[in-house]
Amino acid sequence: MSRRLVLLAAGGTGGHLFPAESLATALAKLDVRVVLATDGRVGDIAASFPAERVIEIPSATPSGGSLLSKGLAALKLGRGVLSALSAVRSLRPDCAVGFGGYPTVPPIFAAATLKVPTIIHEQNGVIGRANKFLLGRVSAVATGFAAVKGLPDGMAGRIYHTGNPVRPAVLAAAKVPYEALAAGVRLRLLVFGGSQGARVMSEIVPRALASLPAEARARLEVVQQARAEDLQAVRSTYAAAGIAASVEPFFKDLPARMAAAHLVIGRSGASTVAELAAIGRPAILVPLPGALDQDQAENARSLEAIGAATVVRQPEFTSERLAAEIAARLADPASLTRAATAAKSAGVLDAAERLAALVMSLGKLPVPDRNAKETPR
Repeated sequence: MSRRLVLLAAGGTGGHLFPAESLATALAKLDVRVVLATDGRVGDIAASFPAERVIEIPSATPSGGSLLSKGLAALKLGRGVLSALSAVRSLRPDCAVGFGGYPTVPPIFAAATLKVPTIIHEQNGVIGRANKFLLGRVSAVATGFAAVKGLPDGMAGRIYHTGNPVRPAVLAAAKVPYEALAAGVRLRLLVFGGSQGARVMSEIVPRALASLPAEARARLEVVQQARAEDLQAVRSTYAAAGIAASVEPFFKDLPARMAAAHLVIGRSGASTVAELAAIGRPAILVPLPGALDQDQAENARSLEAIGAATVVRQPEFTSERLAAEIAARLADPASLTRAATAAKSAGVLDAAERLAALVMSLGKLPVPDRNAKETPR
């Protein structure tokens, strides 16, 4: 078995795990073993993650709440560092890569302390607090966006723009060309918001679409993610308005549905923005409000700046505003095609391979020669 090993550290949410999964897949093609360090939220994802082992490291978020809760979180992080030090000594990885969030801190801190080459990957357009804490300790910073706010000028020589790695399902969806909205073709809308966004989508989108004239409603086909408690109300609104709609709490094939859409309405997490660009689909983006780092707003601006998306702040995301946006696109379908082309121009389909190349370089790992002939015994 190869001794080459890379330790990946990611919090147990899709935003951190999806790019880690993509890197693990790319490293496997280079004959590199992978171990994942994560927290207790990983759940069922651990069973399908392409790693030979998944280890759980204690972690917590020492921000917000009372002084007592912050103190307890700091103590838990300290226990996580001790646990991670033991794991890194045992594993002896050639390189360690963190994907943000406080669950990344103990493994990457431990690896850096033990002189293992370390990389943090920042998926968002502004550096996150956990990654910012680790900046002075790591060997390199890989970024999902070409420009990331909050990175010190003195780090220029250690910053590498790799893009945000996307899942194999996204790469498959990226091969589907955009279908221009033509006469007689329904405008296919995909609406989703994740755990922190589905509620506002359920409140605003059905009401906005239902307010359109009958001839416009007849030209719509909606696929929408909604929380379980909102399903009946959302379905009823669409049914009463005569709008063709499929409303479910979760879609396992979201990249394929994104590829089938003429327009996406959603939040602007780093994974969503990367997938929109990779697949090449226009969007109306509503950044999550109230975030300390305002990362979603920065992510969304990257697509807005090139004409690929319309960004609407949540206080301005009303049924009247959305109805006007949809009516404008029905009246000018060519605008959708232009936005799709712009989105596609920003896609980075080989981000996982770029990041894997950085790992191999910093970890001083030999790249296997696929053309080499086996030496006769």
